[in-house]
Amino acid sequence: MKLTWARTACSHPALSGVSRAHFGELFAELADPWEAARQSTLRVVRGGERKRAAGAGRKPKLVLYDRLLLTLVHLRHQLPHEVLAELFDVDRSTVSAAIRQVRPLLAARGFAVPDRPGVRLRTLAYAEAEAVELRLDGAETQVRRPQTGRPGRRAFVSGKRKQNTIKTTTFSDGQGRMLLSGVVRPGRMHDQTAVRTEGIAEQFRLHPSVKSQADAGYAGLAKEFPEQVTVPPKKPKDDACDGEKRAWHEARRRQSSGRICIEHTNAELRQWAPLRRFTGCRDTYAETHLAIASLVSDRSARRPTRRRTSTELVLVRDRAS
Repeated sequence: MKLTWARTACSHPALSGVSRAHFGELFAELADPWEAARQSTLRVVRGGERKRAAGAGRKPKLVLYDRLLLTLVHLRHQLPHEVLAELFDVDRSTVSAAIRQVRPLLAARGFAVPDRPGVRLRTLAYAEAEAVELRLDGAETQVRRPQTGRPGRRAFVSGKRKQNTIKTTTFSDGQGRMLLSGVVRPGRMHDQTAVRTEGIAEQFRLHPSVKSQADAGYAGLAKEFPEQVTVPPKKPKDDACDGEKRAWHEARRRQSSGRICIEHTNAELRQWAPLRRFTGCRDTYAETHLAIASLVSDRSARRPTRRRTSTELVLVRDRAS
């Protein structure tokens, strides 16, 4: 009875972070990959193929349905494993093993593509194929401070936030629908350096038709690709005329208006507790981020494509000119 109660309570969207219909789709999608990974692990443990008939032996305490459910609850609220173990009436090690099994499957899903049901995105090729103008921005998540004396400890100290952080980069379309998120790097690394290190800057060179809007942190990228990357204009000097200052304010306002949707995309990620402050092992952050980002992209991709108004079309023409 306790397991039934835990399933009912944790399947609520307020706890799992996804609707019940979305959960059913995830369960159907991950059933085969999970079974394949499970059989591969058992084959390694046994040292060969199974000798008993299928169904024989000890039954697992948690089936895939329960493992996926508690993993989603953990990702949504970062509940301790002990709490989830008490809810599902199992040992803590069982919960930890379930999360280690399911989280990589969620991280490997890729990102949902707007208006393309069933298609998963893992590169930025979609932007060139669909002529989508990207929005690019970085974000930082506070993590636990490395132990004293550990090599590379200073690499996590963010010069901006003065905290130990991990930095990620997110891409969205003009409506704030997530297309890609990742590029996980220590917090001390500059946004622009992280993009170059990951090889994304090289993609602008290989695909000249891809365009993106970004903030002032990517000014060097805009200088290298002036026809593809747009950043806020430089502030005029103090002795500039009033007309030049007003033109700068208006250009900056228009650029910010076109770029603000990526801030909303990052805000969607922040609704999940681990991406506000990550209290787990830093080595698992990248996997956790990709797992959550894939779930957020599922929801954002369902938002219908909005047609541009006449005012937005005028702004686009002004930016192009």
